[in-house]
Amino acid sequence: MSENVVVQKIPENLGECIRAARRVVLATHVSPDGDAYGSVFALATILEQEGKEVVCYFDEPVSPLYTFLPQPSRIVTDIAEVADFRRSDVASVTVALDTGDSARLGRHEQELLADAMVLVIDHHRSHKDFGNYRWVDATSSSTGELVYLLVKQLGYQIPLDAALNLWVAICTDTGSFRYENTSPQTLRIAADLVEQGVHPDRVAYKIYDNMTLSRFHLLQKVLQTLEMHADDQIGMLHVTAAMLDEAGAVVDDLEGLIDYPRSLKSVAVAVFVKAIKEGVVSVSLRAKGRYDVAAIAEKFGGGGHRNAAGCRFHDKGIAEVKALVVDEICCLLAEQKSE
Repeated sequence: MSENVVVQKIPENLGECIRAARRVVLATHVSPDGDAYGSVFALATILEQEGKEVVCYFDEPVSPLYTFLPQPSRIVTDIAEVADFRRSDVASVTVALDTGDSARLGRHEQELLADAMVLVIDHHRSHKDFGNYRWVDATSSSTGELVYLLVKQLGYQIPLDAALNLWVAICTDTGSFRYENTSPQTLRIAADLVEQGVHPDRVAYKIYDNMTLSRFHLLQKVLQTLEMHADDQIGMLHVTAAMLDEAGAVVDDLEGLIDYPRSLKSVAVAVFVKAIKEGVVSVSLRAKGRYDVAAIAEKFGGGGHRNAAGCRFHDKGIAEVKALVVDEICCLLAEQKSE
């Protein structure tokens, strides 16, 4: 480990539970991103190396965008397999990673929380407490950064496969180290992972240079929906299920598209409105600098981080959702301007 990386004080009970457990179930939020996959895969690999049996549960199969990641030995999407795994050994724990709200665990939330011991490791500012013991640090760049610090405090070694997963977790949640959440410690941890053998150029190719033709066609359609508001300080895109079908694309192909309006020089807040599921419209928010979009998401029952957040609306149309969100962002911009 880099000599300059400071291992933070981690709740003792959390570390003790992981050390004592013979079997561990790892879970994360629905529609996992790079931080979620990287954190789960890294911790699983490290715990398996320490002689523990590990099951990684996901609500859906691993996204094609992240199948390049080194994966641990057992990944399941059947909650019955999790129940069987737990029944065979009382010394088991469940660890929820990168999950700011237990409801985000998906359709089998209650079954996952039925374990006698549930631990939580998260970095969402809007975190809603659940589980027996938790470590929530909203100042951390990513859950991957917290996993790194945890395993170092436990005295576990980080093999190359786990280092690569942690790199992806940290890199994706910091926008390749461009976002405000990138701290000196984040960069020191990243340097340590590179020293262990991670090749940033090779990983970047896997993450960013992986566009399929169908995703490219979807990008064309989505960019045509661009709307600008508030003197071009708000850039908004939307997508519908019909657009996905026309492009021959899938939901995973939506990842990263919000970065296009965010990249515009005048834009302070980017918005991506998605009407993919019947009766549900989801909204992703990205901001630059001082603008706190988590506060906006929270007003609509969502949450996230200061510069990256999201929320969902039920039984509302795209136009209504857009109007509601734009109004709130305009209030935010006006408040910041008056300060």
